[in-house]
Amino acid sequence: MKTIVYLTRRNVKLFFRDKAMFFTSLITPLILLVLYTTFLSNVYKDGFMAAIPNVFTPDEKLIDGLVAGQLISSLLAVSCITVSFCSNFLMVQDKSNGTYKDLNMSAITPSQLSISYYAATLISTFIVCYTATALSFVFVAFKGWYMSFIDALLFMLDVFVLVLFGTALSSIVSYFLSTQGQISAVGSIVSSVYGFICGAYMPISSFGSGLRKVVSFLPGTYGTSLLRNHAMRGVLSEMERDGLPLEVIKGLKDSVDCNIYCFNKAIPTSVMLLLLLGAVLLCVTVYVMLNVFKKPSKSI
Repeated sequence: MKTIVYLTRRNVKLFFRDKAMFFTSLITPLILLVLYTTFLSNVYKDGFMAAIPNVFTPDEKLIDGLVAGQLISSLLAVSCITVSFCSNFLMVQDKSNGTYKDLNMSAITPSQLSISYYAATLISTFIVCYTATALSFVFVAFKGWYMSFIDALLFMLDVFVLVLFGTALSSIVSYFLSTQGQISAVGSIVSSVYGFICGAYMPISSFGSGLRKVVSFLPGTYGTSLLRNHAMRGVLSEMERDGLPLEVIKGLKDSVDCNIYCFNKAIPTSVMLLLLLGAVLLCVTVYVMLNVFKKPSKSI
């Protein structure tokens, strides 16, 4: 156990000391926040206004709060996954420069090594993503805070589970990589593609029916929806109290994927959470099996 703790501490320190890896992971959510607020804020705002009947004129602050909730949920839905891939750079870097081989040839067992990399990735990703969450809450406070204390806690729980999922997924992918070029290429692909298939960049409600059915089976979709629900429930409830009809509220929820449908049936948030946790358990099991049945090799 002491060996695992020592290796984990070593990996976390190296991650934060390596300015390239640290700033790459930290800059991802910051860039997304700037891009969202600069280019997508007005698009989201116009979309919400178009969905509300002209006979109703909601407070400008309510619309700003709605937009802010969609922005931060999109930001964290992507960052929890992409940052975990950045955090896993260290394992691939150790393979590339021969450190992994040297550690394997010492008294350290392969299982201790794999656990330490996994734990270090988890810790590093938590630090970066919860920093991004704090900045997101500050942003929402300036735009219009309608989240209850419970919703804020549930939002942080969603981030926690998504980080678990991202770490397990990135660990499986990184297991098969051995050069920095490979992990950089994979990181770029994940950064550009994942946001679309999880509904962060574009709501899946805007996809074709066939693609919607496919995406409804992906765990990332439920992570985005959970974040949406907990970030926007307060402001939607306030709109309802102000007299906005329930059918309009439902239409707004559908448009931003607060409501996810599978075979025309809405999936409750509790089921979404269970499905996401199931995906985490499956990915962790796969990662463990890869390391358990790994064939000994003298070279990487």
